[in-house]
Amino acid sequence: MPTKPQHARRYQAVTRLVRKLREDAGLTQRALGKRLTMPQSWVYKCEAGIRRMDISEFCDWCKACEIDPIIGLRRLLRAD
Repeated sequence: MPTKPQHARRYQAVTRLVRKLREDAGLTQRALGKRLTMPQSWVYKCEAGIRRMDISEFCDWCKACEIDPIIGLRRLLRAD
């Protein structure tokens, strides 16, 4: 059985990074969800790799954590 995309090694780097961005910003999942107008459960699912993020959601996440999305993407590429 093929590996689900959200569990691939590269995608695990995404989930680790988005959680780190949130934590470094000093935000709880609930507080970040509020900034994104999404429920806390959505934030949890993104961080846990249950739900995949698209690039626009990644950019919104970075902005909500007060990180330039370009810097966030560079950090992701270095983590790979």
